[in-house]
This record gives sequence, C-alpha cells and structure tokens, in this order.
Amino acid sequence: MSTTVSSSRSGNPQPESAGKDASAATVSAKPVSWKTPVLLTAFGLIALVFFGLLAPSQTASFGISTGSDFFQLPALEVNAFAGGLVLSILMLGLAAYAVYLKTRDKAAPGWLTVAFIVLFVAAFLIWVVGGARTPSISLAGLIAGSVTLAVPLVFGSLSGVLCERVGVVNIAIEGQLLGGAFTAAIVASITQNPFIGLLAAAVAGAAVSMVLALFSIKYLVNQIIVGVVLNVLVSGVTGFLFSTVMQANKAQFNSPPGLDIIEIPVLSGIPVIGPILFRQSLVGYLMYIAVLVVWVGLFKTRWGLRVRAVGEHPQAADTLGINVNATRFWNVTLGGAVAGIGGSFFTLVAIDSFTKEISGGRGFIALAALIFGRWNPIGAFFAALLFGFADNLQSIVTIIGTPVPSQFMAMLPYLVTVLAVAGLVGKSRGPAASGIPYVKG
Repeated sequence: MSTTVSSSRSGNPQPESAGKDASAATVSAKPVSWKTPVLLTAFGLIALVFFGLLAPSQTASFGISTGSDFFQLPALEVNAFAGGLVLSILMLGLAAYAVYLKTRDKAAPGWLTVAFIVLFVAAFLIWVVGGARTPSISLAGLIAGSVTLAVPLVFGSLSGVLCERVGVVNIAIEGQLLGGAFTAAIVASITQNPFIGLLAAAVAGAAVSMVLALFSIKYLVNQIIVGVVLNVLVSGVTGFLFSTVMQANKAQFNSPPGLDIIEIPVLSGIPVIGPILFRQSLVGYLMYIAVLVVWVGLFKTRWGLRVRAVGEHPQAADTLGINVNATRFWNVTLGGAVAGIGGSFFTLVAIDSFTKEISGGRGFIALAALIFGRWNPIGAFFAALLFGFADNLQSIVTIIGTPVPSQFMAMLPYLVTVLAVAGLVGKSRGPAASGIPYVKG
C-alpha cells in the first residue's frame, strides 16, 4: 500500500515509480533550442564566402619554431584559398550535424562548438595572413604572446569565480586590477624589490574587495552599484596620484624593477609548448598554479563544497552551521587578492611604469571570460586565452600589413567578447544565489 499513490481523477492506483518516470519524461521533453545550429550555419556561410570564395591566392606561412628551440620544425605553409575553402566546408559540416541533432531533439555536444570555433579561428588566421603584404607570421610567437596577454584576464576571471561561486557579483574586477597595478608600481619603485611590489598588489586588490564585501554583505547595498562605484573610485584615485605623485618624481615613485622571465632548462626549448609553459615570468607561473589550486579547492575539498553551498542555497548552508556572510566576506577578499596579483602584471612584467587606466577595461573582459567559462576556473582560463589571442592577433596582423582595416582589428578583442557572451555561450546558469544578499533569520 505504501508503494502506490491515488490518481486525482480516476482513483486508480499508480506505481510511485511511474510518477517519477513521467516527471523525468516531462523534463527530457523540453525542446532543444535552434540557437546553436542557426549560429553555426550563419558563421559557416560567412566563412565560406569570405575565407573561402573571396580568399587571396597567396600562400600563408606560419613559423612553428623559435630561434631558442633546441630543435627546429619547418614552417607550415597553406594556400589561403584552398585552406580557407576546406576549413569552411568542415565548418558547414559541423553546422549540418548540429541541425541534424536538432531535428532529433538532441542538443549539440560541447565538443562540436569548440571544434567549430577552432576551425573558424584557423580559417580567419589563414585569410588575414594570406592577404598581408608579408604573408608570414610566427605561430609560436602568436600563441606565446596570447598567453602572456591573457595573464591579467585569467587572474581577473578567477577573482570573479571565487566571488560569484559564493554569491557575490564582482563587477569591481577592473578596479582590483588597476589598484594592483598602481600599488605594485609605487611599492616596487620605493623598495626596489619587485617581489614586495607583487605582495603589495595582492593587498591592494584585497582592500578593494573588502570594501565591496563590507557594503554588499553587511550593509546590503546593491552589488552591481558598489562594483561600478569602486571602479570609478579606484580609477580616479590612481589617476590623481599618478598626476601629483608619480609624475612629479618618476625616478622614485614610478620606476619599478621588473620580474624577469624564468626559463626552465631543456623544457623551455620545446617548440610551441616551451614558451607557453616553461618560459614565463613569476606571475605567469602563478597563473597556472592559481587555476589549478582554485579548481581543486572548489570541486575537490570540503572548503569548496561549503563555498558552492553558500552560493547555491545559503539558507540550507546556514542550517548546516556554515556562517554564510563570513564565508562570503573572506572569499570576496581572496578574490580581490588574486585580481591584485593579476594587476601587478601590467607594471612588473608588461611595461616598467604605471600609466592612467593601464588596465584598459580588461576587468570587464575578464568578467566576460568568467561567463563564457561557465563559472568554472578551467573554462574561464581557456576563455581568457581566446580573448588574449584576439588581442595579440590584432597587433601582429597590423604589423604584417593586412588589408583588413586597422579600426576593425583594434576592436577585435571586444568583438570576440560580445560574440562569446551573447552568441556562443548559449544557456548557462550561474550560482543561484549570486547577487542576492543573505539576511539571517
């Protein structure tokens, strides 16, 4: 008797498992969206026209090895017209497969979208290089430079992951990066020690985050508004101090010693992989460590389980004895410290001084990488690499004399950001309690 339930209308008993099966069938019957198949088809047709049919007839050359590699690989040469045509047909094939899956009420798998993006980027690269005055670039240099430019984006997106996983929206990533860059420059200049500057950058980022946590968690101020105000505040303060202090005595306050590139013997000489993994600054190596530590911490430890519980269902976490607001406060502070370290990259690695707005809006691109990576440290890392690739590509193709207007290439990183978040990310759900203040009781 305990295994049956009554039908509300007929009164006939039904197995309890049948009700569960019916519920599961209702969930699985949810229609699959046409969004992905339509987007893939549209971009496939664009690729066919521009990268295939209208492609130049020159041969694009891509250098794989650098002069410091311990063995040399021959350059990869591809006819721009033939290469673009083949890749475009492959893209249309993937789009057709996505349409076929939709007709069977099946969603396109994640690997299909990733493969399409890789093919599209490759076709675009061949098209751009093939039409340049000097149709040759170093592929190894392009990839290594993309990773370098992605360093602050990765740290910024990790900061966003740490904050949003615990239920706080971190719009202040831009301010944390900028504060870290300024503090690293002025402290390293005064002490003539870049390592002290690096630690100071983490403290500065944490301080900005503490303000965000204080107002949004304790005083329940709207998190978006607090983040925007902090970005404006940090921009104004650093700009004022730059004009009144740093420019007045550049030698003392704005000449930080840089962090040298550390090459790991033998491993740094491996073509392509060596410059990416084993020829980085200290901040670059910390980037890889941070991605791994945050991922393991969030998904493989008790601390991470508590953090995710607070971000998904703070009431339930509270009943289990977790101090919700304290967990949020310290997680947000940790996220700010991580972003501050990313900001130190600008003044201790990229260039040897601080300038106004040196972060250049990369905090917002890091926020986009966070969303594109679906609030996962690994996903955010690869999304940041995509944006870094777009940023580096626009610089290189301008040098080699591409026929593409320089204005278009300059907006390429931001265009990729918009397309990734609005078009390619699809449906994604952040932590359920993100942006919602928690009041105990």
